[in-house]
Amino acid sequence: MDFLRCTSRKRTNVCADPEDPAIIKGAAKRRGTSETESIRQGIHLAATANRVREKPLFSRTFEGGGRTPSRDEVRDAVADAVRRETASGTAA
Repeated sequence: MDFLRCTSRKRTNVCADPEDPAIIKGAAKRRGTSETESIRQGIHLAATANRVREKPLFSRTFEGGGRTPSRDEVRDAVADAVRRETASGTAA
């Protein structure tokens, strides 16, 4: 166990449904991890699943005419962008 990692965590007690410990034990064994690590990961997933972000994931803004573009307009815009990237040598 990494002592420094452990000291940066907060110890807490939780109540689980009677069948949960057996499920956790089986999952940890299949994954080759400890039961404790499986529980930590589960808590982390639960905590982050309902997190509210202060900043949006994407900060780009798009200028437009305030209407939904047509399929042809989208196709043409994408084709133009691909042509520009290919011409500049930045295409993947």
